[in-house]
Amino acid sequence: MFLGHNYLGTEGGKALADALCKNSTLNLDALCKNSTLTSLVLGWNDLGSEGGKALADALCKNSTLTSLDLYYDNLGSEGGKALAGALCKNSTLTSLNLRENNLGSEGGKALSDALCKNSTLKDLNLVNIKLGTEGGKALADALCKNSTMTYLIFVIIILDRKEEKH
Repeated sequence: MFLGHNYLGTEGGKALADALCKNSTLNLDALCKNSTLTSLVLGWNDLGSEGGKALADALCKNSTLTSLDLYYDNLGSEGGKALAGALCKNSTLTSLNLRENNLGSEGGKALSDALCKNSTLKDLNLVNIKLGTEGGKALADALCKNSTMTYLIFVIIILDRKEEKH
């Protein structure tokens, strides 16, 4: 299901989660009860931390979703922490895209902890999630312990101060 670029916002994300709970074939609480949906793309919807929390709640209960794409959704630290908690409980998700969500250090640490516990996630996109030094260290630690991750996109851009002057 592709719902990217719709700018749903926090309230739209919550409503979608609620509607998915009530739909018998396509289900976000529907995601909780869903038995057919395996891939969900919600990028560019500005779900915010509350939308991220609603998705996390659904993800804890879902047993069919294997791919979740949340690029550019403004999840923030709180949304990141909620999703990390869901990763500790979910046993079917194999691919997660969190690109361009400012998770910050706290969200990064929570995600790192989840990667130590999760045994199904294989593909993870963490481009520009602004982990900071502590979050980056925690992620490096987690990747040393994780035995299921096979594909990680994590881009760090470092500008040389000398090059900036040109």
